[in-house]
Amino acid sequence: MLKSGPVWALGAMSGTSLDGVDAAMVLTDGDRILEFGRSAYRAYDDAEHDVLRAALGLWEGAEVAAATQVVERVHAEVLSGFPEAEIVGFHGQTLAHDPRGRGTLQVGSGEGLAAGLGRPVAWDFRSHDVRMGGQGAPLAPFFHHACARWSGMDRPVAFVNLGGVGNITWLDPRRSAPDMNGALLAFDTGPANAPINDLMRARRGLDADIDGALAGAGKVDEGVLSAFTQHAYFRDIPPKSLDRNDFHGILRAVDHLSDGDACATLTRCAVEGVALALDHAPVPVDRVLVTGGGRKNRTMMDMLAQRLQADVHGVEAFDLDGDMLEAQAFAYLAVRVARGMTLSAPMTTGVPQPVTGGRMAWPPG
Repeated sequence: MLKSGPVWALGAMSGTSLDGVDAAMVLTDGDRILEFGRSAYRAYDDAEHDVLRAALGLWEGAEVAAATQVVERVHAEVLSGFPEAEIVGFHGQTLAHDPRGRGTLQVGSGEGLAAGLGRPVAWDFRSHDVRMGGQGAPLAPFFHHACARWSGMDRPVAFVNLGGVGNITWLDPRRSAPDMNGALLAFDTGPANAPINDLMRARRGLDADIDGALAGAGKVDEGVLSAFTQHAYFRDIPPKSLDRNDFHGILRAVDHLSDGDACATLTRCAVEGVALALDHAPVPVDRVLVTGGGRKNRTMMDMLAQRLQADVHGVEAFDLDGDMLEAQAFAYLAVRVARGMTLSAPMTTGVPQPVTGGRMAWPPG
């Protein structure tokens, strides 16, 4: 059993951008954030990245087995550097996500990790939500609500995470709990960095458009942008979620463009997804807080500021760590799993009622 009261929880995240593993500590009782602790990052090397990329979209087979080995080995390496952690939140690596079909697949076993680390591990965060009729994503919104309360916010605000896939959390911090009616609305906005990174790797052998420099020098193709906004996903009513490959056709759409114009167009598409998402906000917001790698893309941030009718800030403006927010989220959620607290609600994943989730793995003895 986990001791009562606040505990130091360690969370880990390996996102759809496939850049590496983030790990971060949070002191929490599963409701409040009391303190943020230290963090670490371990990038995947080229060989590891290639193994993970080869398994994207697959549900089984040799590629999935190889990806699982990489995920477990790298996470064990990173997480072993935090002996002070009392519980670990292990998200694993999403390879496939089809909540209305085969379900959702995050590879990596919490059982082996718990045995290796000698500490309890919360894992498999998404499956129960999907079994109960939810999308299984996004799961960070409950943590975003806690962050807003920790920061002393007193009016509705939107958190936008621009990782491989974008997602948005509209929240009202005046609601005391994240599973209350009117506290949250969250869903995926569309592709964010994933297609840009894929294009840079394919055309230039680079991992990303650093600082949005190439996009900043390019010109947006309005025809591609217009076609992008006609995608059926944008007509769906939230909550809703995406797989990394749901917009795979967008790369083919920019095949004919120069590198700069292609990057500019993909960046603008990511921004348009956020703008269309904000149309669903229950109450308009005057502040958008950006987390994830996209906030480091100056061109993407400039485009957001020009497109949205709100002030756009990186989360650092409110003393939050945009590099580690998702890892911190799974530290926070790990405590909620251990204590049987809810992880998702109708307006975050579309599940019919607020539900618990996750599994606990305990070290031998």
